[in-house]
Amino acid sequence: MTRVVIAEDDLLVREGILRVLAAAGDVEVLATCGDRDALLAAVDRHLPDVVVTDIRMPPTFRDEGLEAARLLRRERPDLGVVVLSAHADPAYALTLLEDGSRGRAYLLKEHVARPEQLVGAIHEVARGGSVIDPAVVEALVEDRVRSRRSPLAALTPRELQILGEIAQGRSNAAIAAELVLTKRAVEKHVNAILAKLALPVQDEAVDRRVRAALLYLANGPHEAGADRDGARVA
Repeated sequence: MTRVVIAEDDLLVREGILRVLAAAGDVEVLATCGDRDALLAAVDRHLPDVVVTDIRMPPTFRDEGLEAARLLRRERPDLGVVVLSAHADPAYALTLLEDGSRGRAYLLKEHVARPEQLVGAIHEVARGGSVIDPAVVEALVEDRVRSRRSPLAALTPRELQILGEIAQGRSNAAIAAELVLTKRAVEKHVNAILAKLALPVQDEAVDRRVRAALLYLANGPHEAGADRDGARVA
């Protein structure tokens, strides 16, 4: 028997998972819970083989399931985690796998109606394997292709960082203070950014700077244009 703890705040989804696992015959559900803290407490109390968790749970409904997966990776590296998500978002999948794919699975909830997929993923992560929903793999590939085609692909990580600061409306002096650089160093990076983006020279430099920021907001990483709390920057 593979011993499992379930973390899902939606009662209907939780009951559906319970029915699927009860019918499997070789999975024992030790506990169910509806938030991250309750999940971590249940893991400490029951010592399961696998955790099945939603991504968004109380109190913030952002990425509590992923936070729990990262914490459990450090504290219980042999524990398998199956993340269930309503979103084929590459950013979520990459966050789950950033510390390694061993013992991790990412499945879309729409596919959990097929019991064999969920049960198979539970057994696989219990053995230390990994499972990624095909729709998520497709989204990851599309995201990679899109990023290679982006005009920002030629920029270095530091240049992307500075362009992100420009997109938030910061001056060269403010960027220098924020990133602990000299103003001259920031100016060199800005000139390199404008040159690599091949923006027309006929306009004033300030217009090129604004258009570079717009390119970043349109083509940058998933967090581009968002502040630290996830709010869109005007």
